[in-house]
Amino acid sequence: MSDQRRQRVRRAIAAGAEELFGRQRDDGAFGDDPPASILGTAGAITALRAADPSGSAELVAAGAAWLRGVQHDDGGWGGVVGAGSEAVATSVAAAALHIVAPDTSAAAVEAGRAALAALGGVGAVTDPAVAHLCGQFQVLAGFAPAASLRRLPLEVVLADPVRRRRISFRTAPFVGLALMQAAVDPPGPVRRLTNRAAVPAALRLLAAVHDHERRTGAFSADPWPAALVCLGLAHAGLAPDIVAAIAGFLRRSVRPDGSWDAVANLDLTRSAFASTGLIAAGYGADPRLARTRDLFHRTRQRDAFTVLDCPAGGWSFSDAHGWPVTLESAEILTALAGLPGRDEDAVLRDGLAWLVGRQDARGSWSLWVRDTRLANDGPCPAITAQGVVALLESGRPAGDPAVRAAVDWLESRQASDGTFENLWYRDHTSGTAMVLGALAMAGRGGGPVALAAAGWLLSTQCADGSWGAGDGSAGTVEETAWALPALLAAGVDPGSDAIRRGTDWLLDAQRPDGGWPASRVCAYIRHHMYYPNGAITRGLALRALAAAAGGAGGPA
Repeated sequence: MSDQRRQRVRRAIAAGAEELFGRQRDDGAFGDDPPASILGTAGAITALRAADPSGSAELVAAGAAWLRGVQHDDGGWGGVVGAGSEAVATSVAAAALHIVAPDTSAAAVEAGRAALAALGGVGAVTDPAVAHLCGQFQVLAGFAPAASLRRLPLEVVLADPVRRRRISFRTAPFVGLALMQAAVDPPGPVRRLTNRAAVPAALRLLAAVHDHERRTGAFSADPWPAALVCLGLAHAGLAPDIVAAIAGFLRRSVRPDGSWDAVANLDLTRSAFASTGLIAAGYGADPRLARTRDLFHRTRQRDAFTVLDCPAGGWSFSDAHGWPVTLESAEILTALAGLPGRDEDAVLRDGLAWLVGRQDARGSWSLWVRDTRLANDGPCPAITAQGVVALLESGRPAGDPAVRAAVDWLESRQASDGTFENLWYRDHTSGTAMVLGALAMAGRGGGPVALAAAGWLLSTQCADGSWGAGDGSAGTVEETAWALPALLAAGVDPGSDAIRRGTDWLLDAQRPDGGWPASRVCAYIRHHMYYPNGAITRGLALRALAAAAGGAGGPA
């Protein structure tokens, strides 16, 4: 890289870092401007109407007006503002409007139902659980008969190991939907017998979540699943204390325009990716990151999350009392490993032990439940790659048993075209790049698996130098920033045309304020709903530019 281009990269890194630091709060967390959620809003107004129709009337009316205002010309809705029409959001939004405001929303509902039919109806939803909840909203609105829905097996809550493997992180909304279905369409005599034991067990599970979250009613800090729990309990006439708490959470988390976010609190997700990006760019010793290190220290989970059989010691995506997850925990540990004082950091040491303890028996990592095979939980190549990087960055050798088992598993999971999956971000550039980077870091960057992954990434670079999903879609900052450092780590010449064009595209994409535009690459409902996370975008961009310049960066 020429001195002139290196200086341009340095200036871009400095501007990007300051823009990102400008989003840091006094408590060390990094903020963002999340998009409004059609699902979250539709769920919230339906739940509030069921839980407190008079007290929440103004909020419900404002949310319904907002939904009508963001309806697309084709009659449909996307999962978040800015997304194209798709079946999940359209089915739920049209039903919600008919439930809460049938008179003022008649035209919008009619257009929404026509759009849903054009999209293939609820049958177009590939995830069976999500298709069921779409169908449940159709039943509540009177658009489909109750008998059209398969009966949810509430009795699965009587066997915790089976329930965790089969339902995992969807336990709370599953319980809400099952209780609502029983209220709307009472079961037959046999099911009534099993429900006598299952309903109390289900309520104990919800109470355990409620207690873990300090009775805030947040239910994973997300308006959509919280609304489903509230809706189910309100229809069933059960747990009025939890219903009231969730209604309070929904009232507190409404946006000024009457909508709700996709997830109300992603403080730790944003702060983790912002920190690793800033550290890679040379800002590890910046005193501003000491505040974020303190945030990570005080938000480490001190209580076990019994609902998912998860011990204390990890991190959630939200706060000290959220649901512990591997993805954010691994990214936070990587950040702590890059900050001053890591050798004396007991939180880092104990967090790494927690991470190793959460490793699947097969060597992979899943997001929530250890050793699950649930398609939307794990095992996940991208999360496994994050686990490998966290261990290696903290000083574990490539021969460490946990690292070796994870890398061996990764090498067994490559698709025939050289790609790897990522359950929680858009396929396939993100997963392929993350695994390639982890393999290179573990000393396997020259093997056939890594070479095939690098070959696929190079072959799918867009004509303008960027990377998209690898399917011909337009490039994004996030996917370009995943690909560049992975290819460099795998030994691609820094002066090659691919690296030069990718770096130039990333530089040109930077906005005048120093930030980068975020794209919808974060998975909310895989294959159906994706949303942007600006802190991830900025952190990845800084990491990529630092790699392209050979580690250039840091305070001027």
